[in-house]
Amino acid sequence: MKRILIFSLAYYPHVGGAEVAVKEISDRMSDIEFHMLTLNFGADVAQEKIGNIFVHRVGNGHSYLSKILFVPRAAYAARAMHATLHFDCLWAMMSYMLFPIVLLRFMRLKVPYLLTLQEGDPWEHVFSRWFILPLRPLLSMGFRHASAIQTISTYLARWARHMGFEKEVVVIPNGVDLERFARTAHPSVMTAGTLNLVTASRLVRKNAIDDVIRALVLLPENVQFIVYGTGPDEAKLKKLSQELNVSDRVLFKGYIPHAELARAFGTAHIFIRPSRSEGMGNSFIEAMAAGLPVIATQEGGIADFLFDEKRDPDKEATGWAVDKDSPEQIAFAVKDIMTNPGKVARVTANASRLVRERYGWNLIARQMRQVFDQALASR
Repeated sequence: MKRILIFSLAYYPHVGGAEVAVKEISDRMSDIEFHMLTLNFGADVAQEKIGNIFVHRVGNGHSYLSKILFVPRAAYAARAMHATLHFDCLWAMMSYMLFPIVLLRFMRLKVPYLLTLQEGDPWEHVFSRWFILPLRPLLSMGFRHASAIQTISTYLARWARHMGFEKEVVVIPNGVDLERFARTAHPSVMTAGTLNLVTASRLVRKNAIDDVIRALVLLPENVQFIVYGTGPDEAKLKKLSQELNVSDRVLFKGYIPHAELARAFGTAHIFIRPSRSEGMGNSFIEAMAAGLPVIATQEGGIADFLFDEKRDPDKEATGWAVDKDSPEQIAFAVKDIMTNPGKVARVTANASRLVRERYGWNLIARQMRQVFDQALASR
């Protein structure tokens, strides 16, 4: 049996798109033994098995220092584990996880490795901050020597080439649990006394929750905004809603487990996240699978699946595209959805069909298996 060691800064119960992807993919590969090194954010146990992954937690805490120290700790832990488990391949989940792999190479442990790019922040945030710039040569080394690189969008594929990876970059998106989300029932926009806009995201600037709050001022009072998620901008966003006199129409629901998201969509009419940057965004395709009309920008990886009838006349429309930082366009899109039921039915049907054809986890796992085989063959 082949063994693969995953490097991921976070894992369950701290769930984002990358963590969901790792679990869904590994659960479908029972003939591979997966291990993971991840940061301990206060878990009761240092080692446990979650799905098809043996999870080994090192370090502790949420601070930047703990994240920095994770790199050498993970590298030394990986070397010790390799002495007995003899890993056939390493898997770095996002570019920061190249650092322990590069450190291992300096420690004379060279194992084929796969890099997956899942970043949602813009290039400048990931690669050009003052404390990253001196380390860029190490990251470039990690990119150049990877056996394979897989990205979740064509946007991120350009990053790999820019960092010096000369082989073909494989674009395989994250998927969606079709059975769970496709069964979601939700009320029609036209029959709603109160119209619920919904988002599920970290409360950070890149996700542009503030633009939706500003758009409420331009919308009828029966339109409210339900926000699932937490983050450092929560207090700032609540203050903004009070300043704009829409605080009674913005409902901050806090963290919701991913397993409960489909049920939350059942109370919604429109999914909205006008991101300022996005690697892909699992929530968009989950909302499409659930049959919700989606309002979003076409920043980053969103452009791979959200097509607007005016901006993308050569494609079947799957959503309503707006420019970033444009509350006026958000309000216009909401009103368009409220007043055009025929268009809504057509666009949501297109979106649902696209997700069924291209974003089921079984299909994604088969595609990822080919990437693993490529990396394993380079041993």
